[in-house]
Amino acid sequence: MNTWPIQDAKARFSEFLEACLSEGPQMVTKRGTEAAVLVPVEEWRRLSATARPTLKELLLDKTARSDQLVPPRGTHRRRQTPKLD
Repeated sequence: MNTWPIQDAKARFSEFLEACLSEGPQMVTKRGTEAAVLVPVEEWRRLSATARPTLKELLLDKTARSDQLVPPRGTHRRRQTPKLD
């Protein structure tokens, strides 16, 4: 993976983009520290698809997620209705 200082990536963006498309991901540094990566869209879609579970995987997962969403019963007080005199 090539590394580009942010100034070079900005000044030579067309070359930066072409390098990404032909060679793969390109690292951008800011003040010598890794800041971002430019990746081709096909690779981004592949990574995004594998990073999150599908609905089927969530529904078939052995860990129950609904327990975290429903508060325990009886812990909330009911609203007091105003008395009409």
